[in-house]
Amino acid sequence: MTYITEAWYPVVWADRVGRELTRHTVLDEPIVIYRLENGDIAALRDVCPHRRAPLSLGKLKGDTIECGYHGMTFDCSGKCVLIPGQEIIPRTAMVRAFPLQVKYGMVWLYMGEPKNADPAKIFHIEQYGKEGWHAVQGDTLRIECNYLSLCDNLLDPAHVTFVHASTLGTPAGAAVPVNNDYGESTITVWRWIRNGPVIPLFEKFGKLQGLVDRWHYYTYSMPCNFSIDMGSCVAGAIPDMEKRSEGVQMFTCHMLTPVDERTVLQHWFHVRNFRTDEHDIDAALSAGLDMAYREDKVVLERIQIEEERDPHFKNITLGIDAAPMKMRRMVAATIESEAAGRP
Repeated sequence: MTYITEAWYPVVWADRVGRELTRHTVLDEPIVIYRLENGDIAALRDVCPHRRAPLSLGKLKGDTIECGYHGMTFDCSGKCVLIPGQEIIPRTAMVRAFPLQVKYGMVWLYMGEPKNADPAKIFHIEQYGKEGWHAVQGDTLRIECNYLSLCDNLLDPAHVTFVHASTLGTPAGAAVPVNNDYGESTITVWRWIRNGPVIPLFEKFGKLQGLVDRWHYYTYSMPCNFSIDMGSCVAGAIPDMEKRSEGVQMFTCHMLTPVDERTVLQHWFHVRNFRTDEHDIDAALSAGLDMAYREDKVVLERIQIEEERDPHFKNITLGIDAAPMKMRRMVAATIESEAAGRP
């Protein structure tokens, strides 16, 4: 499996990083993450360059890591500062340090060349922190499937009616076609369902009843991040589709960490424009969203098993597959371009 490397990837919620050494895997790369004494966070390759013992098995001493095998000690820049019983430290006694940023309460690492680590290229959602919107940190779901399979799912409004009947869907959307808009590094799949029943989550938390117009805009950003704009209004109340913020609107954001060929972490949060001062509903709304994502998890993990059982099976292609297929071509082309640019 190969991945896009010249990109920022989410790893772990920052409030879960403390003064202990924790091991993470991103793009098949082992990484140790810990908090410094001044409150900052450091990330190093979790491999001692001597015998390849994981540094996460060692000890944190101040802001340095002492390898648990032979005591080689590395600072947060990856430089070896001590070798017990040896005064001369080889110049090659280094561990890779990853550029790191915290955004949306999430630790992001740049997995490519450090000189290319532009924080402005981290996934962005305009409504986060904006007046009139309330952001709620969600959780992380581990799914035993290839990350591109989850990307397919998050570019597919058509499955909502059938997988999420108790949370995000209603039968009214089954026959409504989707529209696709393509950018250089983004894809948006969207549709409006007019004059239909309200979805269960918006009936409960958005206080909507009767017939509504509702929308889904699924926007993918390379390498594997998504913002899903979902909302509803009283039927006929918003004829201009660009004025969706006048209705009950919520963005659910999904930031994916490809762990390895068959494992992905789905980090998520939501930003809403309704009941923004009623923080007592945050946990219940997040629980409803978590239930929906676990419904996807069941399907995706079974698909992974079937793909591994019969890797030569030929899937048929439907019209709803246009955006996922485009996404996979974009990823493949970027991986190929990166490979061509390497010495």
